[in-house]
Parts: sequence; structure tokens; C-alpha cells
Amino acid sequence: MNYSDLTAIVWNSDFLSAGGITVAAGFIRGFLGFGSGMLMAPVFAILFGPLEAVIMVLLLDLAATVQLLPSVHRLIEWRFVGPMGLAAAVCMPAGTWILITLDATLMARGIALVVLVFVLLLMTGWRYGGEKRIGPTLLVGMLSGVLIAATSLGNPPVMLYLLSGSDTAATNRANFTGYFALTLVTLVAMMLVRNLFVLNAALRAALLFPLFAAGTWMGAQYFKRSNEMAYRRLAFGFMLCVAVFGILR
Repeated sequence: MNYSDLTAIVWNSDFLSAGGITVAAGFIRGFLGFGSGMLMAPVFAILFGPLEAVIMVLLLDLAATVQLLPSVHRLIEWRFVGPMGLAAAVCMPAGTWILITLDATLMARGIALVVLVFVLLLMTGWRYGGEKRIGPTLLVGMLSGVLIAATSLGNPPVMLYLLSGSDTAATNRANFTGYFALTLVTLVAMMLVRNLFVLNAALRAALLFPLFAAGTWMGAQYFKRSNEMAYRRLAFGFMLCVAVFGILR
């Protein structure tokens, strides 16, 4: 690829629009520990196509996870994050089968409706005070793995599961980061095996990374100055928007 090709990729309205979304998504990821992919994927799919969108979001999210892990790894509860991530990885091929054989759009809308109901429930102040038992943990991971591959709407079950508990915002944010570390590595491996990586998508992700990293850093700094209530309000507000979008799209 020569200099003129690189310039054509960078200096166009689509890429500049992607840059603005990338900063906002980085901030959300840095503050909440999740959500960047749900913000970037729909816009990137319109601008660059579904496959390139998946590759770009995957690479940027993986880079953000590496960026956040050093500051949160001591808080990650690997005793249940590990099994949940493993269950998701095992069930991702089943999601691929569903994507090929069933109506993924209809399924995504159904899941979005369920998410909407649970978000509204959590916004009332309800929390589950019990332990994170291995059975529900594995089921949430399995559901997440299937949905990641089938609809790209795989993270809400994990978010609802963690946010319904009594853990602090810092612990939830760390557990999100640990879970995404496991699932993102699995997705990268699956795409490499299937030879799905596209050079232009990887190049765009590399060029957008400084913006994403800056947004992630700003979100992380804001998190340090926020409180539990602010974290939960932003988390629920964001998921409410995602659920509504999933139903209407």
C-alpha cells in the first residue's frame, strides 16, 4: 500500500466520522469497562461494511483491554470470570450456526427486549444479594458466547448479571475487563483460523487506535473521580439506549 492509498483511507468523511465515534466509545469503555463495541459496531457497519466493522471493533476493544488490565487486574474475580469466559468460548461456534440458519435480526430484537425489561428492573434499585454460583455463571457465559457470534449482542447478559449483584463499581468494571480479555482473544483466534482478517480494516483500526486510547484514558480518569451512583446511572442509561436501538433497528 502506497502513501496515496493511505491518504485516501484517512482523509475522507467516513473515516473522520468514525474518529468521532471512536473517541466517544473509548470514553465509555474507560469509564464503564464495557460498551465500546455496542457504540462503534452499528456505525462502522454502515461506513465500512459488516466484516470490516467486526474486525475494527475487535482489534480496538482488544487494545483497550490491554490498556485497562494493568490497573484493574488485582480486582478481577477470576474464580467466576474464568469459567464464564470459557463457557462463552465453547459456545461461540453454536452462535455461528444460529447466524447461518436462523433469523439473527429477529433473535437480536428478542434479546434486546429482554435486556430492556431487566434494565428497567435494575433501575428500580433491585439487586441480587446472593453468591455468583457456578451454574448461573456458566449459563450466562454460554448465552453470551452464542449471542456474540450470532448477533454481536453478546455482552448485555454478562453486564446485567454483574450489575444485578452487590459488587462495587470498581469490581464490576474489573470483571468486565477480565471477561472481555478472554472472549476477545478467542474471537481473534477464530477469525485468524478462518482467514477473515482484512488488511484495510486492520489499518483503519491502527489509525483509529490513538483516538480510542485517548478516549479510554479520559473515561478511566473520570471513573476515578466518580461515585457508585454515577457509575450505575451511566451504565443503565447506556444499556437502555442499546436495548431500544436493538428493538428498533
